[in-house]
Amino acid sequence: MSEVVSKKVPGQAALFLQPIKMRFNELLEGTRADIAVKVFGSDYDILEKSAKEIRDILAGIRGAADVDFDALGKAPVLEITLNRTNLSKFNFRAAEVNNAIATALGGKTVGTIVEGNRRFNIVVRMPEAMRTKIEGLKYLPVDSRDGGLVTLGQLADFKMAEQVNTINRESGQRRLAIVLNLRGRDVESFVKEAQEKIQQVKLPEGYYVEFGGQFKNLQQARARLMIVVPVALILIFLLVFAAFGSLRQALLIYSGIPLAVTGGVFALALRGLPFSISAGVGFIALSGVAVLNGLVMITYFNQLREEGKGVQDSVLEGSLTRLRPVLMTALVASFGFVPMALAHGAGAEVQRPLATVVIGGILSSTFLTLVLLPTLYEWVENKREAKLQNERQKQ
Repeated sequence: MSEVVSKKVPGQAALFLQPIKMRFNELLEGTRADIAVKVFGSDYDILEKSAKEIRDILAGIRGAADVDFDALGKAPVLEITLNRTNLSKFNFRAAEVNNAIATALGGKTVGTIVEGNRRFNIVVRMPEAMRTKIEGLKYLPVDSRDGGLVTLGQLADFKMAEQVNTINRESGQRRLAIVLNLRGRDVESFVKEAQEKIQQVKLPEGYYVEFGGQFKNLQQARARLMIVVPVALILIFLLVFAAFGSLRQALLIYSGIPLAVTGGVFALALRGLPFSISAGVGFIALSGVAVLNGLVMITYFNQLREEGKGVQDSVLEGSLTRLRPVLMTALVASFGFVPMALAHGAGAEVQRPLATVVIGGILSSTFLTLVLLPTLYEWVENKREAKLQNERQKQ
């Protein structure tokens, strides 16, 4: 679509985005695109010059697409300035001249036509062909209070000038925004590279650049995750400790989380996916699954030991008995996330990191649950029993 539009409509820029995503961007940051680079300052000419330099830099960075100004440009405007000297000379008031100009260009209602129950205003104004010509406006006659006629060109000066279309303000300052969408690249790495290259633009004192859009949302979400993730892990640990009443066994179960996280990180690296908020949510879900599998194994080990079996026998029998439930839990979760991991449609950028983290982490945590966890359990419990026997012998 971008190639076709750029060929058929040269000189225009088109931004391609999902409608719902565009609306959310507008609500959150006031821009239509993924990223907005805002330049703040007081002088509009300096802002425009600096923003154009920044736009050229951004357009050359890998992953940037649809790079354009949010609202920038000048349009030709007809300026009509009253000639105060001639107004006094010909005995005219400014309101009379303004009224003549408004009637000629905008029109004036002079009556109404009634057709049945429908009413239409009668508007008088200059013909369209004359309204677009300055010379025609200059010869428009204006009635004076003395009964004479004076041309409009004698009472006012006409000229075409370029004026700024829109001047946006934010936080009490003027700002220009360069908006862009990303193609095949994550937000964080793009912004870091852009920040380094934008430093080439020398901004006067009092002028500065700020990144908005998804990058700002990423920073806010990451700050929240820095609180949510530790709180979630602490709550999981407290629940495990409350279930077993043993710090030793709670730490054994908790040892499944590091290996599960390692598997998720490796899975992201193998697929070339960056860490994102959806990946962070995947790590939280992964921690719960890893703890659940460890909980199933160690609960059964303790149950067999309460029946009078030794540590080694309990570990061997418990591992074989709980092999099927642990594998079922891992395979169901892994296979269930495969469609999300391979998604390419709308929302795939959110689904892929989450599913990749969960699949990779479950595979590594299952290995721990079936191989390392029983080994660690036997080693720790044998060491504990040997310590208890030594204490009894001393007594």
